[in-house]
Amino acid sequence: MLHSLLVAGAVVMVFPFFWMVTTSFKSPEEVLDNTSWLPGEKFYITFTNPLGEVEEVEVLDAPFEGSAEPGKRFVKHLSGSFRGRKEWLENRQIVRKVWLWENYVKAWTTVQPSFGQYFWVSTVTSVLTTLGQVITSVLAAYAFVFMRFPAKDFVFMAFIATMMVPQQVLLIPDFLILKKLGLFNTYSALVVPWIAGAFGIFLLQQFFQSIPRDLYDAAIVDGCSRFGFLWRILVPLSVPPILTLAIFTFLSTWNSLLWPLIATDAPDLRTVQVGLSYFSQESGTRWDLLMAASTFSILPLVVLYFIFQRQFIQGIAHTGLKG
Repeated sequence: MLHSLLVAGAVVMVFPFFWMVTTSFKSPEEVLDNTSWLPGEKFYITFTNPLGEVEEVEVLDAPFEGSAEPGKRFVKHLSGSFRGRKEWLENRQIVRKVWLWENYVKAWTTVQPSFGQYFWVSTVTSVLTTLGQVITSVLAAYAFVFMRFPAKDFVFMAFIATMMVPQQVLLIPDFLILKKLGLFNTYSALVVPWIAGAFGIFLLQQFFQSIPRDLYDAAIVDGCSRFGFLWRILVPLSVPPILTLAIFTFLSTWNSLLWPLIATDAPDLRTVQVGLSYFSQESGTRWDLLMAASTFSILPLVVLYFIFQRQFIQGIAHTGLKG
């Protein structure tokens, strides 16, 4: 029974990814057709239109029985100045396709400047933010657990209290500070506000508390400095929760949409999530291209998780244990 529930849960979790990948290989018409889960057989003609544009049209069935014209095909223009137009076209060489791999090429090149630039910006900001979060969280959690200073518990509770404040409340103050510092439209605007956070401090503080205080005292008595204990003993013992924090931070930064829209307006500073939003315009949503772009946008996250999945699970398990 338990295994059946787990399998059912796995199917529910995996289904959206299955739909995303299969949709990325479909034509716009197939996306709107709910009768098939997998891409079907399609026929295309490539030709030069009267404006001199080389375009690809999809061959469709005749609009109604008996309307076929001899020597012609009923087609729909997929690109160029005649995009969306349906008409009869003289017979030409037909290409059969099932899986539309070119959707990925179109998704990569359709938006400006390009998805490659969005990937670069997201990668740089995610890596720098993750490094900042890990460093500040390790230092702060170390101080809260192993060092003594006035009002330590009060300060820690104040940090935890900030987790109850919605991020939307801080957007305007953060933006005004950003403008005052002259950081608007810079990489710093996407990184600096997020290099420290209460969640990371709390996560590591919970794990550090499981390490015996006697270990710290013994290291100090043996002549080890506070930084030496942190770097040589504490950090090596804390690899799983540190990697867990790194994965959470990288995932959060990579998926950020609202803050990049507020902190930047230059096209070359847009992130992947902003790039994905360009496929949803007032004229409609290109679901085939959006799903293709979404598929290659999550690949870095999938690879990151599969590489560090063991440490990630250990980190979650350890921070949930007491004593």
